[in-house]
Formats: sequence, structure tokens, C-alpha cells
Amino acid sequence: MISKELIKTEVEKVPEDRLAELYSVVKSYTNPPGNGDGRSLMSKLRDVVIEAPEDFAENIDLYLAGEKTVG
Repeated sequence: MISKELIKTEVEKVPEDRLAELYSVVKSYTNPPGNGDGRSLMSKLRDVVIEAPEDFAENIDLYLAGEKTVG
């Protein structure tokens, strides 16, 4: 099993000119992309607001095909 101590030992062997690269890799594990504000995907989706005509959901196929237009 790999421990933090084993990882620290290997980090000590990394040349100075490669530390920035290593740091960005390590940082990607502690701060996953797209989650910088700490909110879940579902929480973010709840904030999505779609401005569309009342019948948009019922007739999405017509809007996508251009048979109905917004405006």
C-alpha cells in the first residue's frame, strides 16, 4: 500500500525544474475541475434558468426543426 510518507520520499527526488509540473498534478487531485466553488452538479443545475415560450417543452421538436421560432 502506498502511504503519504512514500509519496513524500519520491517528491524529494523530483528536480527543482519539474516541481511546477508536479504541483499542478497534485493540485488536480485536491481540487477537481468544475467543482472549484464546492457546489455539487445538481446544485448548479438548480440555478439554470431557461427563457423560452410557454409551449417550448411541449414543442421542442418543432423549435429544433425551425417550424416554430422564438420571438
